[in-house]
Amino acid sequence: MNTIGKILTLTTFGESHGPAMGGVLDGMPAGVTIDLDELQRFVDRRRTGQTAGSSTRDEKDRVEVLSGIWQGKTLGSPIGFIVRNTDARSADYEEIARCYRPNHADYTWEAKYGIRDPRGGGRASARETVARVVAGGIVLQALSKLGITVEAAVCPCRDAKSCVSPEEMERVVAEGDTLGGIVECVIKGVPVGLGEPLFGKLHAQLAAAMMSIPSVHGFEYGDGFDMATKRGREVLDVFEKREDGTIGTVTNHSGGIQGGISNGEDIVMRIAFKPVPTLMRPVPTIDREGNPVTLHPCGRHDACVLHRALPIVESMAALVILDNYLIKKTNEL
Repeated sequence: MNTIGKILTLTTFGESHGPAMGGVLDGMPAGVTIDLDELQRFVDRRRTGQTAGSSTRDEKDRVEVLSGIWQGKTLGSPIGFIVRNTDARSADYEEIARCYRPNHADYTWEAKYGIRDPRGGGRASARETVARVVAGGIVLQALSKLGITVEAAVCPCRDAKSCVSPEEMERVVAEGDTLGGIVECVIKGVPVGLGEPLFGKLHAQLAAAMMSIPSVHGFEYGDGFDMATKRGREVLDVFEKREDGTIGTVTNHSGGIQGGISNGEDIVMRIAFKPVPTLMRPVPTIDREGNPVTLHPCGRHDACVLHRALPIVESMAALVILDNYLIKKTNEL
């Protein structure tokens, strides 16, 4: 399951400390203008070193497009690309090759496949998401031609424990600890009618895309879990006919999706990220034989992923939206 999408598909490949990460974006319509400099700027948003608590792994993340784009336009053929890994330090992971890190994929991947790449987590590393961001950057440029925008931002603190202020981040790093938090993503300009009943509902596809991002532990759209504490009359999105003749809703408790299909309002969703599981302090665990050991983490890790996650969230949302836009076209004469 290294592929997402039905008509517009993305397949990613590569391990954290392998030669490169990469992907194949297939199904992109021909003739779409792609600004490669703009694409690189988008990918750069995911790079380390731009916020407090970020990993010090200094990957330049230079995008190399191998196929599918010529003279600044898509050809309709598969868009192949790679991003080379240039700053991996595999020696930092010799200790975890012999034990299982709590809350990581070490144990489950080894139990499933009988083998794992311990260097930076291998395929389970968030390093894999750079390929998603390259593809997402391409797709976002295509969506902009349709008047569709996708923007993610870190949500304000819901309580003191979820605050990612610079002061709190400094304290957390000094303690060798980590933080999680919530990202809100708003998709504007989505036409009515995207999404497929019953098992291809748009919010289900968006949820699956977001939950595939490393460290994501929760998803809601519209009023989400707050709906459970309200009465029906408090969350009705009453229809109205607007001055331009279009139909819309007075409120947007539904978050732009009703019955699994977009209704033309802004799609609003929130994604919860758990604290990064690698702590810069000794933690108890077991080795591969089940013996208790103390893990002394080393290497370079994020203390909080929220800001670096923003282009990842935008990319996954963009992939889902354009795929569903193309699916809708197959239902039209």
